[in-house]
Amino acid sequence: MSLGGDDFLTKPIDPKHLISTIHNRGRRARSLLALMIRDSLTGLFNHTHTLHLLDQEIVRARQKDQQLCFAMIDIDYFKKVNDTFGHPIGDRVLRSLSMFLKQRLRKTDHIGRYGGEEFAIILPDTRESDARNVLNEIRERFSELLQPAGDREFNVTFSCGVAAWKGDTSQALCERADKALYRSKAEGRNCVTAAGD
Repeated sequence: MSLGGDDFLTKPIDPKHLISTIHNRGRRARSLLALMIRDSLTGLFNHTHTLHLLDQEIVRARQKDQQLCFAMIDIDYFKKVNDTFGHPIGDRVLRSLSMFLKQRLRKTDHIGRYGGEEFAIILPDTRESDARNVLNEIRERFSELLQPAGDREFNVTFSCGVAAWKGDTSQALCERADKALYRSKAEGRNCVTAAGD
């Protein structure tokens, strides 16, 4: 045990003890994996795992000759939310958007917290126009949601950039979605811009 072992079985091995040990190890492995690939605040995939999933989906899209879209979301004026209402309210806004996205996107879509107030979404088997329409609908509904802050309430909006995979690398796809996101910000925020527009 001093060399790193965390369990031992004595012979003859009791089958019930063996099964219990295997179940415990499996449970611990799943817990460790969740800690490694999930963002602790939102429960979404973290930045590294999101990019790993994007690489996997690109391989799948190439094999099955399917469409694929990648979207980046940035909460508008998030620093102002933190400065005005405090970081706990800012954290609540991040959790609120992550829950909103989970409820409104498909089980086959992958949602990740890209960093700070940025989110990334992988939409397999989806055309750019369809991805833009779905995310625009989510954007409109989310902007109507009242965010509580003590005795006050406020609204939050987000900007979004969407790019369709065109046989390029995951890095190139991310860069195109990021450029589309910055176009959304330049055009006044609270909108969804597709890279192909």
